[in-house]
Amino acid sequence: MSEKDLPEEEALIEGLLNNDQLLFNKVVKAYYPSMYSVAYAIAGQAIADEVVQEAWVSGIRALPKFEGRSKLKSWLIRIVANEAKTRLRKESRSVSLEAVNETWATDPRFDNRGHWNESNTEWNSDSPEELLSANELKDCFKKHTELLPDNQKQVLNLRDVGGMEMDEICNIVGVSSSNARVLLHRARDKMQQMVAHFQRTGKC
Repeated sequence: MSEKDLPEEEALIEGLLNNDQLLFNKVVKAYYPSMYSVAYAIAGQAIADEVVQEAWVSGIRALPKFEGRSKLKSWLIRIVANEAKTRLRKESRSVSLEAVNETWATDPRFDNRGHWNESNTEWNSDSPEELLSANELKDCFKKHTELLPDNQKQVLNLRDVGGMEMDEICNIVGVSSSNARVLLHRARDKMQQMVAHFQRTGKC
């Protein structure tokens, strides 16, 4: 089910308010990937599905008060983010959202937009794709992603896994644009080093 298959926003909300179960099922399927990505990024894989389910319950209950100041999907995404953060607090694993030093601005590895100036010289042109297709590296990548500080892991997952725009990520994680870029590049840097180490040694 694609979002393109859903009715226009006004009809969509009206249908949900009228308890159209068929429409509700379509909306859940269409929005699930994005909602899951946010839940996964903030709360982790173990409870991501639960967070999405809780977000839907909260969303449906609050829908009569929805004022349409944003798209329904964006509104639901914020509910997912809030539910995920609430679950983390309940489990005494509150996410740190401390500001970080903007050292990337003077780091020669990045341009003025925070992009890499050049790729890792230890990689050849084909090796990243070849390596990422290996189950061993996928497992290693997942392991090292989980070891990242929570705020770095969130931004990395939202951007590179969820494919979300930086403005959306800033709103979800609760950091400034500059901090989000720092967190993203620190996370990518660590993962790049991990891949380079794996290529050199064959070990995680």
